[in-house]
Amino acid sequence: MSLPTSQPLPGDDDSALPPARRRRQRRTLGPDAPPAVEELAQSLIPSADFFLFSGLAGVALGLGILLNAPALYVLAALLAPFLTPAVGLGLATAAGSVRFLLQCLGGIGIGGGLVWGAGLAAGWIARLFPQLSFDQARLHAGFTWPDLAVLTLGITITTLLLARSARQRSLPASAAVAYELYLPLGVAGFGLGRGDMGLALGGLMVFAVHLAWTALLGMLLLVLRGMRPRNVFGYTVGTTLVMAGIAGVVVLLGVGATLRGGLSAQPSPPVLENTLTPSPSPTATLTLTPGPETPTLTPTNTLVPSRTPTLTLSPVPTPVYARINARGSDGAVIRAEPDQTSPVVKTLLNGMLVEVTERVVQKGTSLWVYVRTEDGVEGWILRSLLATATPMPGW
Repeated sequence: MSLPTSQPLPGDDDSALPPARRRRQRRTLGPDAPPAVEELAQSLIPSADFFLFSGLAGVALGLGILLNAPALYVLAALLAPFLTPAVGLGLATAAGSVRFLLQCLGGIGIGGGLVWGAGLAAGWIARLFPQLSFDQARLHAGFTWPDLAVLTLGITITTLLLARSARQRSLPASAAVAYELYLPLGVAGFGLGRGDMGLALGGLMVFAVHLAWTALLGMLLLVLRGMRPRNVFGYTVGTTLVMAGIAGVVVLLGVGATLRGGLSAQPSPPVLENTLTPSPSPTATLTLTPGPETPTLTPTNTLVPSRTPTLTLSPVPTPVYARINARGSDGAVIRAEPDQTSPVVKTLLNGMLVEVTERVVQKGTSLWVYVRTEDGVEGWILRSLLATATPMPGW
């Protein structure tokens, strides 16, 4: 009778573990998190439906930008899924869970990337239609306090409902959050695809500030309900969010003030002064005539008038000025070459004054003119986007 020389090793099957131990291994926030908080974290992990509806929202947003239709912007916000990763940022910060924070950031990155990609594709399509107006897109690329108030209301309602029950969802609050997060991100992609870096950077900065405020406000609401950060990581991330949010708001307010200043501070056309040049006075001629008693004629000495130099003004061409007048839009762009695909040199708002030079180029059915701005920037712009401020033949 022989005995086994070794004992069989236990397998890696988790089914052999006790139920409590299996639940601890699957915990998202760690073994010390309360069951209610752990259940909330599990419900905030994005699923496949989250990415599917994010893509649909991006398609609707791209169509809304191209058609300049506000109704499609609203449809994109309604099609967007419940942004659980954005809400989860506040929970991850309050709970001090690095793993859950990375999961939420990854979900936002993929879902937001789909929306950004749809906007990028719409920007490429917009290059084929330069006469289209995109003023609705510009409204979502600038920071405004009403937008921040709408986002605050949406995050507050969403967080308080989830803190009460992990299954409570509010469609209006979810649409408000998606409206303030997904729409600026899609506009940023559109600006990059169209070649408008001002629009791209503006939308991206608005998205970053709104996302930081979402995480910070969610954390503060959870702290007020008794969930304080459990480690140094939670306090560090919270402080970072505060500093990033303040810096972002200051930068965005500065950009907005610059744009408003460029719109209001329009240069006035120069006033041409007429200077009167005094004409030379006639020169008197002295003539000697003989007296009546003189029987003979005496030669007469006549003074010949000398030429007086006259100052003559050389003719100077009168500069021609025009104002930006892009109908259906809030401005136009100056390009380096007379071509729609040429890089953008400067963006001008409607009403701003430019000096029109004599250089004119006909490209197909479009007429391009070479202009100069007040600050010395020169480039080409479509003739149809200008309205002359001074008379010019053929305009």
